[in-house]
Amino acid sequence: MNFRPYRLAVAVTVAGAALLAGCASNKGAPNTIYDFGAPSVQLFTAANPSSQLPPIVVMDATGGAVLDNERMVYRLNYADPLQARTYAGSRWSGTPLDLVTRRLKVRLAQAGVTVLSATDAANRVPILRIEVDDFVHAFSSTSASEGQILLRASVLADHRLVAQKSFAHSAPAPSQDAAGGVAALAAGTDRIALDLKNWLSTLDLQGK
Repeated sequence: MNFRPYRLAVAVTVAGAALLAGCASNKGAPNTIYDFGAPSVQLFTAANPSSQLPPIVVMDATGGAVLDNERMVYRLNYADPLQARTYAGSRWSGTPLDLVTRRLKVRLAQAGVTVLSATDAANRVPILRIEVDDFVHAFSSTSASEGQILLRASVLADHRLVAQKSFAHSAPAPSQDAAGGVAALAAGTDRIALDLKNWLSTLDLQGK
């Protein structure tokens, strides 16, 4: 008697049950929540004074739908760079847009800039708008990855565009997992905050 078909059917059934059990257990597993951590005060130094900058309204960052939720996005650029994937067991504490907004405000305030919200705006106070185009943990191989950030900053005053500039930065990830991506994206956001502050210092925002 040939028992091979029967054994094969049993093996498939067992494998399917194990797969379903695994999916069920993952579905109920708690998420690991990440944010950028407490900002260091060493980012800005006296070599880059900001006393000449007037108060500025920093609007909430805007961006695509993929950045307006708490999912952590990564890309396997070495396999399929057009597919955005998400970490199953890891989440941001807020949306990437919220995290970027808060970190930029904190860094500018640490540099001595008076940061205002939209509700505090007054006449002739310059407005800073941020549009985030990319915020992703990108893998160039199975053993190397980086946090990639691309955003566009626009400064307006008296209902006119004063200046606009794109900022991009890629920071290497210390590990090839969600935690490494978080560290890289936090470092990249800090670097863009520094570049943004230096750029603002070159603009005539006093209205003279």
